[in-house]
Amino acid sequence: MKKNRFLLVLAMLLAVGLFLAACGSSDDKEESTGNEGGSDNGGEGTEEASSDFSVAMVTDVGGVDDKSFNQSAWEGIKAFGSEHGFEKGAGFDYAQSSQDADYLPNLNRLVQQDYNLIYGIGYKLAEALSEVAKQNPETNFAIVDSVVEGDNVASITFKEHQGSFLAGVAAAMKTTSNKVGFVGGEESPLIKKFEVGFRAGVQSVNPDIEVEVQYAESFADATKGKAIAANMYDNGIDVIYHASGATGNGVFAEAKDIKNNDPDAQVWVIGVDRDQYEEGQIGDHNVTLTSMVKRVDVAVQDVAQRAMDGDFPGGEVLEYGIKEDGVGVATTNEEAFTEEIATSVDEWKQKILDGDVEVPATEDELKTYLDSL
Repeated sequence: MKKNRFLLVLAMLLAVGLFLAACGSSDDKEESTGNEGGSDNGGEGTEEASSDFSVAMVTDVGGVDDKSFNQSAWEGIKAFGSEHGFEKGAGFDYAQSSQDADYLPNLNRLVQQDYNLIYGIGYKLAEALSEVAKQNPETNFAIVDSVVEGDNVASITFKEHQGSFLAGVAAAMKTTSNKVGFVGGEESPLIKKFEVGFRAGVQSVNPDIEVEVQYAESFADATKGKAIAANMYDNGIDVIYHASGATGNGVFAEAKDIKNNDPDAQVWVIGVDRDQYEEGQIGDHNVTLTSMVKRVDVAVQDVAQRAMDGDFPGGEVLEYGIKEDGVGVATTNEEAFTEEIATSVDEWKQKILDGDVEVPATEDELKTYLDSL
């Protein structure tokens, strides 16, 4: 009898415990749903969509740690994830591409993993992203540095020629040999914008400065970048602007080797896409004059937020220039980027903003511009 009474009491205690736990779980879930996603739009449907939102990117061959374009995009996605309490693999992630053939399967894999927004980082992914976007109209996509048509695709572009113009002004003010260089990755209309804008900026300051241009035909060949830089520095060039992704790591390596062997050597590198000041550090010296900063991180984060808020700019071409703070130059190396250089850069920047200077983006436009000087 006592045994039966004990079992009855135990069963009642267990039932009460389960009931209280269920109540607690319900309260916790409601509070979590209300806080996740960070949306101010209100409404149960919006909050649920926000808490379930996920974003991922596919790199080009430069890789997520290229210290340049892809890395900047990844930093933007990580910042977006951190802001909303997401974690890598549970809210945001990336797929690394080691060759062009990886683009299509990487995009398809992320679609299969049900990511709400998928980025293709770089113009080289345009064809693959266009194909996958057409096959998956319910998924949102964004392409950086290219334009892909589709109601579920946002195209993110930049006025790289404007930022490169300012980098050219800095190079012209810094050179003592009147010889500067440009190292490109793969020659294309996009990278020509970097080259043409840079040449225009240099020769706006001094038309007598020589600008040597070489392309590595790769965004992932640091050895080739180092060899090109070595040849340029040997020929008297003292400032090199690179727009070559991970290939540019070789440009920095060569400048640092020269500086290491001769601390008095005046060799400089202008970085690209993100502030590459740290890449130029060697002992007490730094060979990074400045960097043409392209705020891929800001653009990626902005579009992701809009998508999560239900305002995805599908079918639109978004363009970020000087006016939108989408491009500019870094001033981190205050010792090298002197007040005189900064003042000159600011003056030319204002001319662009005022419409007094229309920065060329193609060879034909450059010829017309230089003829007008």
